Amino acid sequence: MLYFKKGFPSYFRFPVLVQLMFIISFIIIISGIAIYFIEPSTFPTIFDGIWWALVTASTVGYGDLVPESTKGRMLTFVLILLGGGFVTFYMAKLASTAVESQSQFMQGTLAFKKEKHLIIVGWNQRAREIIHHLNQLPTALSVVLIDETVKKHPTTHDIHFIKGNASEDRILELANAKEAAMILITADQHHDEKQADMKSILTLLAVKGINPNIYSIVEVLTSEQINNCRRAGANEIIETTNLASLVMMNSLFSHGISSTLFDILNYLEGNKLHYVRVKEKEPYSLFQEASAALVKKNIILLGIKRGEQLYINPSPSLKIKEGDQYIVISN
Repeated sequence: MLYFKKGFPSYFRFPVLVQLMFIISFIIIISGIAIYFIEPSTFPTIFDGIWWALVTASTVGYGDLVPESTKGRMLTFVLILLGGGFVTFYMAKLASTAVESQSQFMQGTLAFKKEKHLIIVGWNQRAREIIHHLNQLPTALSVVLIDETVKKHPTTHDIHFIKGNASEDRILELANAKEAAMILITADQHHDEKQADMKSILTLLAVKGINPNIYSIVEVLTSEQINNCRRAGANEIIETTNLASLVMMNSLFSHGISSTLFDILNYLEGNKLHYVRVKEKEPYSLFQEASAALVKKNIILLGIKRGEQLYINPSPSLKIKEGDQYIVISN
């Protein structure tokens, strides 16, 4: 009795579709075994009985095996009513579940189950362009978009949408932030710059509380909040206002340079700008030696990163030290 007290309630914890599948399978198997014992001459094996029960319950009724006795026909009558009813209800429930899941997906209430994904917070033109470029990459990356301003899934791209405030644990759980690899937090365009930065930092704190190891990239609009963003655990900070100001400043003295800068950034979409750590026994001692060797490998050496110091296009005689990182562009 103790077994049933423990096991019976557990059955109801399964999804309804699974429960119905159990019931249908049970009815078909029991009916197949029963008809085998009722009419062994017509159903020489248990498999024949189960096959008959399956096609009868599903109302297909091929007619290759038909009960001849009164008991067999009575069982058929019960199976058509009972089994057919459950099968019909199962198919209706299956269709209903599919429609409900599609509705939840579009409304942003369906939980995301995959791991190692990218979370993008905020739906704006920047997020739109990022998603567009990500979908053009040869390697697939699962993307989850979190936004509380749009009413339904905002794009036709293959991404998962969660509607809500990204600083709330419930929303982050729906986005499976605990298993995410990266998060990109964009500034909220519906607030002024200071409020937008404060909201981004609050979101970062919430995410880091759930997943301390997630790699975080945060868009910051005001320089006053950069240190706070670092204290909150941001791995990278994108100062979009500062970047735009620098582009404008260069355009004042080098007309047309903004177009060139954007062309370079577009070029880097198909190529990779990244760091390469200098090996312990690096064969090149000078910058010019390393640059010449890397060019032969179709790698362009732009500079050296030494701690927090950057050396862009340094003197050819700059000595390379252990712990340095090459700043390179490679295919």
